Amino acid sequence: MPQEFDAATPVTLVAGAPQIIAASDTSQKVALAYKTSRTWFKRDLAIGSPSLDGPMPERPGRPDKPKLLAPRDMPKRALGGVQGRVALIHSLAHIELNAVDLTWDLIGRFADRKLPRSYYDDWVRVGLEEAKHFSMLEDRLAQLDAAYGDLPAHDGLWQAAQETGHDLAARLAIILLVLEARGLDITPPMIEKARSLGDLDTAKCLEIIYRDEKNHVAFGAKWFRYLCDRIGKRPEPLFQGYVRTHFRGQLKPPFNDRARSEAGLTPGFYKPLASIKG
Repeated sequence: MPQEFDAATPVTLVAGAPQIIAASDTSQKVALAYKTSRTWFKRDLAIGSPSLDGPMPERPGRPDKPKLLAPRDMPKRALGGVQGRVALIHSLAHIELNAVDLTWDLIGRFADRKLPRSYYDDWVRVGLEEAKHFSMLEDRLAQLDAAYGDLPAHDGLWQAAQETGHDLAARLAIILLVLEARGLDITPPMIEKARSLGDLDTAKCLEIIYRDEKNHVAFGAKWFRYLCDRIGKRPEPLFQGYVRTHFRGQLKPPFNDRARSEAGLTPGFYKPLASIKG
């Protein structure tokens, strides 16, 4: 469980979002996400407005460690041996910490778009779950006599937020339907590898993350289609245009087509992009 802090309850949901993102202490960030989420689901918070409740941070708050490197400079990770296990879990914890900030930015930055309350219900749930994932992985590191910050981490995840801060549909396309959907492809093999090594504790963590990721991608597909309907655009070509414009990388097979389709991300979205080179 996250450490408790005596932070004041935010006056609105939009006011709470930048507090979470700006927190540099990871325990405080998680605790603020828990508190804001609980207050929201008790129906004790109004949505608020970016113009009234303050701007969103340009970069999230971070502790002094880990050292942040360019993605190309990151050492390769593996699950074999304790050191490899720690490296993999550390990298996943860093991804989940970024996911906390990306989700709360999705909540706060676009709150002037006249979206239904169910939009906020979905993303507050995701923001809460990402905070739980980080805490769970942080606890697993502690069980292995390690801690978040012991190893370097890559600094490329927030670039996607900066690239798409002007366009909600683009943000959903890149963060949820590219980056989060990638988790549906790579997590099942990691679960099987952990089981084969007898690391049932890590496998359990990954199973929880995988289950939740399916819902996160489903929310991304749901709200992306909603926005496409609102502007009269076909979802698949619009998605492909956003990926060509904003994604610096390659959509790499193999894809978990079944899990993606169950989440509403059918092959017509991503298969035509599978040959994009970074």
